[in-house]
Amino acid sequence: MPITPTYPGVYVEEIPSGVHTIVGVATSIAAFIDNFQRGPTNYAIHLFSLADFERILGGLDATSEASYGIQQFFLNGGTECYAVRVVDPTAKAAAIDILDAPGAGALSFTPTAGQIIGTTFFPNPGAWGNEVRLEVDYDTSDPATLFNLTVSEVDDTGKVVQSEVFRNLNMTVGDPAYALEVVNDGSRIVGLSTTAGLHKRPAATGTLSGALPATAPASLVAGAKFNITVDVDATLNHYVATLPAVPATPPKDYPSLRPYLEAVIRSAVPSSAADLANNPMLTGATVQLTGNQFRIIAGRGGNAFSPDAILETAVNGGDTLAKDLMLDAGSTSKPVFNIQQYSLGGTAVGAQKNPVVGIVDVTLIDDKAIRGLEASKTGMYALEDVDIFNILCIPAAARGGSLAKIDDNAADLIVTEATAFCETHYAMFIVDIPKDVNDVVGMQIWMTAKDTYRDPNLATYFPRVRIPDPLNGNRLRDVGPSGTLAGLWAATDVGRGVWKAPAGVDTQLRGVSQLVYNLVDRENGVLNPIGINSLRNFPIYGNVSWGARTLFGADVQASEWKYIPVRRLAKFLEVSLLRGTKWAIYEPNDEPLWAQLRMNVTSFMHDLFRQGAFQGASPDQAYLVKCDSEINTQYEIDRGIVNVLVGFAPLKPTEFLILQIQQRAAQTAA
Repeated sequence: MPITPTYPGVYVEEIPSGVHTIVGVATSIAAFIDNFQRGPTNYAIHLFSLADFERILGGLDATSEASYGIQQFFLNGGTECYAVRVVDPTAKAAAIDILDAPGAGALSFTPTAGQIIGTTFFPNPGAWGNEVRLEVDYDTSDPATLFNLTVSEVDDTGKVVQSEVFRNLNMTVGDPAYALEVVNDGSRIVGLSTTAGLHKRPAATGTLSGALPATAPASLVAGAKFNITVDVDATLNHYVATLPAVPATPPKDYPSLRPYLEAVIRSAVPSSAADLANNPMLTGATVQLTGNQFRIIAGRGGNAFSPDAILETAVNGGDTLAKDLMLDAGSTSKPVFNIQQYSLGGTAVGAQKNPVVGIVDVTLIDDKAIRGLEASKTGMYALEDVDIFNILCIPAAARGGSLAKIDDNAADLIVTEATAFCETHYAMFIVDIPKDVNDVVGMQIWMTAKDTYRDPNLATYFPRVRIPDPLNGNRLRDVGPSGTLAGLWAATDVGRGVWKAPAGVDTQLRGVSQLVYNLVDRENGVLNPIGINSLRNFPIYGNVSWGARTLFGADVQASEWKYIPVRRLAKFLEVSLLRGTKWAIYEPNDEPLWAQLRMNVTSFMHDLFRQGAFQGASPDQAYLVKCDSEINTQYEIDRGIVNVLVGFAPLKPTEFLILQIQQRAAQTAA
């Protein structure tokens, strides 16, 4: 802001320099679309490593071609990608209704496998949801009204894979501790929903005694025995008849009594040999004191544990201690016998109602699932919400390449729509060839039938590759090479720059054991002129990329976008300049603005020139930046338009190295 002098002295004023640095955008962020084992559907998930892929999407899946493509992407040098999970419309996420009391209580809320992202709930279908378990307890600052919720995912052995704990929740709408808002904001495993008007506190899991008297019962005397029957699912009896758990000096309060009661439960003696199977659930049992109630939880260790198990306690014989501790159905305040955990996809009816089992088979995706709808941002249009991606891979579009319900016509629909999508998003699409295209003649026939694929934003490679499959004893699996090449493009961008062709003897295909077909030079010479990039095997060098043409790069087309590095460099310049010059919008349209634009764009282009991105020995030969009155006429100014002309001399890759050898006669020195 200009300074207005008001007193004699020295004033300091900061003057803007007019420098707006243009930063080059990322060039090697890949995007994959396919079915995966798990993960939010129709949402672009940002992945930075194989560990992210395994944790969020479940890792390799024999029914998902893109899962192997993502693995290959990271193995070959990729560092950042997006994955969009699509599923068959009939796929369901595991869900279950939780009631406010076991059996026939009122609905509290319904947890569903998935998560809230922003303000939208994204379901997470698949069998993985069947292993999600929830526990409710009242060990809170106010046991009468609040509850804790623990959400866990377990593996096949019962080991907890991930767990989330939400404490001191309530069911009061608008309260900061309202369960639905707290859990939905923080959980990555489930989302909660409920019926309008129903806001009941969920029943606690495990066995919960009735409300204990204010003082210890009179039956708690020296030598008193805990004659308690503990039933597992009301069928197997573990009877404690003679254990004198109360010492000569009886406990004076419930906290002191708790460990004795726990010892009794853990020392249960099976009533028959058949009961031994469930014994670990008692030998590892835990007794908690929550407010004025005891809570009994079965042991979690071993295969004997079942989330649907119910521990019921009752008085045995004439002893009244268990009855006085409110653990018997005949107690003044009756206990509540509930299942150990609520299991999404489970079938128990403890405090569950209408369980919905997660669909196991979510692999039968079709072209509609992949293409999606632009209006609802599903399928490939889920990528609308990402900041930038540069390389699109859809391995499932290769007919016969996966279990997807995609025939040749459906594949054409996917490629056509993806081509238009890449054009508007400044991205390249690596098209995989079908599995049955496995020789040179087949490749020629396929390419002839796919002339509609010829576009400067598309590239394809022959042959497919064979990689070890950890899901099948490391036997070799035939996969499309798009993920491998996307990683290779990324590695080349980092090591040499986007202007370097991702091909040559230094572009080894990591993780690729074999090529489906081994090309020789003459066969390579048939494919290269029609824009097909070859993957070759050379002694010492191994399997390498040996082509750098777009599908617009057939010799007869004579296109200026013949080569992949030229096309990708142009896109890099377009997006970088697009983002780096937005500051000029609404600035006064005159020479000072044009001068600033020239200065900033020239600085950006000159930096690339110094890195070797362009042809030419001098800046004048390498690039051009023009923004003056010659191209910005008064007519353009009146329309609010500023024109900036940027030209560049691209580097073309060396495809043919011709060595001229001449025989010379020996020369005699004079």
